[in-house]
Amino acid sequence: MEYNLLGKTGISVSSLCLGTMTFGDGADEKVSAEMYALARDNGINIFDCADVYANGESEVLLGKFVSNHRHEVILTTKAYYPTSENINFKGGSRFYLTKALDKSLKRLKTEYIDIYYLHSFDENTDLEESLSTLNDFVRQGKVLYLGLSNFSSWQAMKAIGICERKNFAPISCLQPMYNLLKRQCESEILPMAQNEKLGVFSYGPLAGGLLTGKYLNKNRNESGRFDTNEMYVSRYADSEVQESLKLFINFAKHHNFNPASLAIAWAKSHPAISATIIGSRNSKQLNSILNSLNIEMTDELRLTISEFTQRPALATDRSEEIKKA
Repeated sequence: MEYNLLGKTGISVSSLCLGTMTFGDGADEKVSAEMYALARDNGINIFDCADVYANGESEVLLGKFVSNHRHEVILTTKAYYPTSENINFKGGSRFYLTKALDKSLKRLKTEYIDIYYLHSFDENTDLEESLSTLNDFVRQGKVLYLGLSNFSSWQAMKAIGICERKNFAPISCLQPMYNLLKRQCESEILPMAQNEKLGVFSYGPLAGGLLTGKYLNKNRNESGRFDTNEMYVSRYADSEVQESLKLFINFAKHHNFNPASLAIAWAKSHPAISATIIGSRNSKQLNSILNSLNIEMTDELRLTISEFTQRPALATDRSEEIKKA
């Protein structure tokens, strides 16, 4: 396992982070425990969660698994999305975040969260209120580091500016989507993170399972997200996706790579990425994902794979500044 420094925090994180969204939702407690143990055995030291995953059950299971070695691992969780029918139980308000953190601490059976994220930008709450609340969490010892998930670059920089101006606890990391079929964060978010020395935990490296190639098999028996979840269907509805996907899968098979392993090796090889968040429904799937650690992602291999999809537009109009991925 490789380890990378997390921004300016001084702590090191494994280059793969186990996402726990399937804990309690697709994987029962026994299977989830097996995946957690497998991740630990392979050197993973950071585990990503959120209060909305499996209606809180993911946090409950993760809390059980870390209970006898809590201080050896890094736990992350998030708040923003609705967790009940109460109209105020959502967003980035002090009212909601305070309640959300206390519930997460109880479910995880821990006194503190290592990294606590705003799960999304809240257009209805003054950002300074949200950050002031998070700052209080840090001062109270309930949270060690702060992160932003699904923020655009301008939203993240606005947050960073407020924290600096108000002497709040700083933003330490970002969590954007990043995979071969979704490369938008290469335009601004990743360069900004590098410039600001922020950690980056990218998620969705397999594009909801598309990059495994399983959806190209019309005779498959196993169902997946694209069979039941409209969000994933619309997210990758671009006409170019299928052609890029076929090019990638054919390349992987021709060169004897497991497509899932290769896709993750590509995503985590970007120099701005601290760790790529991975997830699975069972240990067999997780093992194939962990095999990404055995792939040497050379500059030449990364460039070849990158050319299967279109590079996102630059943040400026100066096309002469384009650099090879």
